[in-house]
Amino acid sequence: MFITRAISVTNFFVASSALAFQVGVLYPWHKQLDDDFEALKKEHLRVLGSIKGAAKGVTEDASAEKRQGLRDMLSSLGRWSFMIGHSPASPSSPPSLVAATEIHHVPKPSIAKSWNTSHDLTLYSRYALAGAVCCSFTHAILTPIDIVKTRIQVDPVAYNHGITGGLRRVVAQEGAGALTTGLGPTFAGYFLQGAFKFGGYEFLKTRTIDILGYETARDNRYAIYLGASALAEIAGDIVLCPFEAVRIRLVSQPGFGRGLLDGFAGIVRQEGIRGLYCGLGPIMLKQVPYTMATFVVYEHALEQAYKWVDKSTVSGTAVTGINLGSGLIAGIAATLVSQPADTILSKINKEKGQAGEGTIRRLWKIAGETGLRGSYAGVGARLVMVGGMTAIQFAIYGDVKKALGATGGIEIK
Repeated sequence: MFITRAISVTNFFVASSALAFQVGVLYPWHKQLDDDFEALKKEHLRVLGSIKGAAKGVTEDASAEKRQGLRDMLSSLGRWSFMIGHSPASPSSPPSLVAATEIHHVPKPSIAKSWNTSHDLTLYSRYALAGAVCCSFTHAILTPIDIVKTRIQVDPVAYNHGITGGLRRVVAQEGAGALTTGLGPTFAGYFLQGAFKFGGYEFLKTRTIDILGYETARDNRYAIYLGASALAEIAGDIVLCPFEAVRIRLVSQPGFGRGLLDGFAGIVRQEGIRGLYCGLGPIMLKQVPYTMATFVVYEHALEQAYKWVDKSTVSGTAVTGINLGSGLIAGIAATLVSQPADTILSKINKEKGQAGEGTIRRLWKIAGETGLRGSYAGVGARLVMVGGMTAIQFAIYGDVKKALGATGGIEIK
């Protein structure tokens, strides 16, 4: 009941905040931008008309007063051009009217354009699809290792011989088919989570740059990486949580169900909808710090790598290699940060709580029983799994973006 109400209140708060932000900020802002643009267009045309008329009257013996008036009009044009993202003519430009009135585009993001073109919807949909593909694929192929990692966390006494020993024990006791247990909820859950995580990150990062301006964003880029990744991951966790609950129950309790739908039905039948979200707190404690560490370390690693090589000249294979290496470093850092919460998540989803026992009380109880050392049980398996998975994720994400033509995003350099 607590989780259900919390989710309802959270959804209501998020929806209300979004609606209030759109009505109170974005619509007035958009209207003001439209009005300013129309006024700017009229003034721009007026000034260009004045320049054209002045050009016809300029002769070799034109008076100093006329030349000064022409310079004033050009200066006015320069100031208006700067307001719409253009730079005025350089004082060192050739002394011709065409050169003097040439407008150079400054590649800064435009809020009006960002909110009023269908291009952005297509672009972020491609980011989301690339993220869905890379997350679902990497989690699916690492299902056997994830099974062993979960078994070590929930039963460290029986599974105390590492990854190889754990794999052998699962096959010996349950057959090779047991290594694919939970594949359905893993693929479906991380497909949705990857779409929200990567697509949301790119969207929020770009919107923040639009609002702050490029120069301010560059000086605060790590805060932007952390904030955008955290919000994107929270959205991803909400859709992932039910699938992760089913996966862990299938893995930790052999015979609980035959697959995704059967697992969903079993949990709902025994515990209601609340049972699907009992791990929402732990999954956020695990995934949000994990994702924040992943993106900020990955972006920093890329930044350092491209200080040594020119991205515009390196081959596609080299770019994939850089993404792979940066992702590996990010995955190792993120694993160490999120391991304790991952252990608690496995334990809380292993079985239903006692009657009348709230989620917060269960979390404290499990954390107390596990201890710091116990919370890092299975960290070796998870370093292999998450480190390799994150590296492959970013490599695939970069290649899928390229294949889908997902270009046009903003990079902070």
